[in-house]
Amino acid sequence: MNKVISISNLSVSFKNKKIIYNVNMDIIKGKTTAIVGESGSGKTLTALSILKLLPNNAKINSGKIFFENKDILSENDETIQKIRGNSISTIFQEPMTSLNPLHTINKQIEEIIHTHNKISKEDAKKKTAYLLKEVGLEMLAKRQKIYPYELSGGQRQRVMIAMSIANNPNVLIADEPTTALDVTIQMQILNLLSNLQKKLGMTMIFISHDLSVVKKISDFIYVMKNGSIIENGNTERVFNKPVNDYTKKLISSDSGKKINTFSKKEEILKVEKLKVWYPIKKGLLRKTVDHVKAINNLNFTLNKGESIGIVGESGSGKTSLILAILKLIRSEGKVFLNKKDINKFNYSEILKMRKEIQIVFQDPFSSLSPRMNIEEIISEGLNIHFKKMSKEEKKSKLINVLNNVGLNYYETIEKYPHEFSGGQRQRIAIARALILEPKVLILDEPTSALDITVQNQIINLLNELQKKLFLSYVFISHNMKVIRSIADKVIVLKNGVIIEENNTNDIFKFPKSEYTKDLITSVL
Repeated sequence: MNKVISISNLSVSFKNKKIIYNVNMDIIKGKTTAIVGESGSGKTLTALSILKLLPNNAKINSGKIFFENKDILSENDETIQKIRGNSISTIFQEPMTSLNPLHTINKQIEEIIHTHNKISKEDAKKKTAYLLKEVGLEMLAKRQKIYPYELSGGQRQRVMIAMSIANNPNVLIADEPTTALDVTIQMQILNLLSNLQKKLGMTMIFISHDLSVVKKISDFIYVMKNGSIIENGNTERVFNKPVNDYTKKLISSDSGKKINTFSKKEEILKVEKLKVWYPIKKGLLRKTVDHVKAINNLNFTLNKGESIGIVGESGSGKTSLILAILKLIRSEGKVFLNKKDINKFNYSEILKMRKEIQIVFQDPFSSLSPRMNIEEIISEGLNIHFKKMSKEEKKSKLINVLNNVGLNYYETIEKYPHEFSGGQRQRIAIARALILEPKVLILDEPTSALDITVQNQIINLLNELQKKLFLSYVFISHNMKVIRSIADKVIVLKNGVIIEENNTNDIFKFPKSEYTKDLITSVL
């Protein structure tokens, strides 16, 4: 088999501490090679080494990386810059942070083309329009002034793909390109990448912690753990006859079904005829000509100790629902918390209500302030709601809440978010929410940014905390496998309306809508 990239005995260290140990890897021309493993296993660092894009405090200790029979690691910066984005291109995990918010989509694609080609402005515009059509964004090709914030997650990722293929690269490095996307959009992106690979004859390096995605797209797999490759082979062999115990654990990882329900038939949260409509304004006087109906006449009830899973693709209304419940955006209808309509609350009453209903966000790294240590982060809510609390009481609460999420107070409290793994950061985010002893916890995709083994740890933790503290959960997700492991009841949202609602077991066994069936079959 023809090797397009060959990595030999690669070792990388951070501040004299080895992170990557003697990695050997062959990337076969025209095929997709997946690198899988947990957070911190060395997947991304190995891939970044190919383009010498390692962080400043990282150092390549030894090894060679051959591309077109030349050792990339021995090349100067000028040569590497010609390779980047031209012969070898990349797609990163989060397109919103990868795209410049100050420049239009067209300008950013044109810039990539101009960097590596002597081409006129008119030809660059034509090629940009062609690339947008190639990735299924025909409508954007006709709009010259559109910015990243105006696009959905799936559209932004398609733009990133358009940029990555702008110069017909030989190799495409895709670093977790579907992690932040819902299941249906995820499948669209995977199909798009596969089709483009065949059409352009590209070689792809696909980095992921999601084995269900890897199984669908890869030809070869390298499994990494603690900076070393512990197993590799073709995809069929690795999945059907794994040799290493860790590989077996990754493949068999399944958070399973939620077995025990501890809820009472006593409501804690009730939503009635909830509407969230965003006005569409046009003309010089900005008159409202129509509305985007993000949420339209939505009704549901959450009981004490119960978990409701709310699923749907991007744009289904999940985020608008959360913001409306938390009274962070305007809405019509009624939202009852402990049988009190919070839509009628004044500012003072809303502030007090915040103690009762807390939220855990999708990405713990971006939701935790990098300038605050863990004590400051978790104590922030106490400082707002319990200003007269003594230091001794505060310390006791901190010790208790960190213990509840499986962290040691003395080993944790003075550190900063960047000193923890993704799973540990999410435990800290959960501790921050629990410190105020809320009755309802809203969990907005809390596991989607985590690898599968850590994902299962967080799900198990949440189930244990619910049992121990008798919490009620509103769990937002696009992953039906995760929903099955935590929800007692499932609500399926599409275009702002509930298209299906049932208890978890029945909705998995007897889904009524084709849309729900697609969501289930795409991950199971």
